[in-house]
Amino acid sequence: MFPHERLPLAERYAGLLATEGVVRGLIGPREAPRLWDRHLLNCAVLGELLPQDATVCDIGSGAGLPGLVVAIARPDLQVTLVEPLLRRTTFLEEVVAELELDNVTVVRGRADALHGIQVFDVVTSRAVAPLERLLQWSMPLVAPVGALVAMKGASVHDEIEAAQKTLRALRCATPEVSLLGESLLDSPTSALRVAWADPGEVSWPPAPTSPGSRKRGPGRTSSTRRRRR
Repeated sequence: MFPHERLPLAERYAGLLATEGVVRGLIGPREAPRLWDRHLLNCAVLGELLPQDATVCDIGSGAGLPGLVVAIARPDLQVTLVEPLLRRTTFLEEVVAELELDNVTVVRGRADALHGIQVFDVVTSRAVAPLERLLQWSMPLVAPVGALVAMKGASVHDEIEAAQKTLRALRCATPEVSLLGESLLDSPTSALRVAWADPGEVSWPPAPTSPGSRKRGPGRTSSTRRRRR
């Protein structure tokens, strides 16, 4: 899951999580002994769904899961960690500096602060919110040919069912659920991928709807297309 030359970085990150991460309340004390199987390896397999040389935005990054892990495992990726809490972004910045991760940027703020400003090939998250809310935060950051890729639990199919109205309103493609690391992990990672149904009609912000015109979903017009940045 980690290239040979990147494994020492993963080990140093695990050490920081087990020490500073616990002291600062970012990781529970009981999580420290099982950091590798429950957190690092669990997140690293997400790289299977990330395209080569992609730009990745990890929203609600917390202690860097999964954003920092995939940035360590995949140096070809350009990863932006978005986290609103100062104590968390301080920790993230310290880890990035200590490990000299030149493919990582830390942004303190909410995901919606980037809406209409920046887009990414992939928007990742882990245990941030139910799918209905996650779509509203994430999809405006997804490039036309990009995707939301979220780590989810056993209730993923229930979340998809509950989010049907939002999926239709945003004009998303049918969600895809994958089990990652089945041959490597005792508990495989469940990952949800959501792309746009029609990349040609992705835009931000939405154009006003004139009387009598066909109503479009949030953030969509046929005449204004979002550019990849």
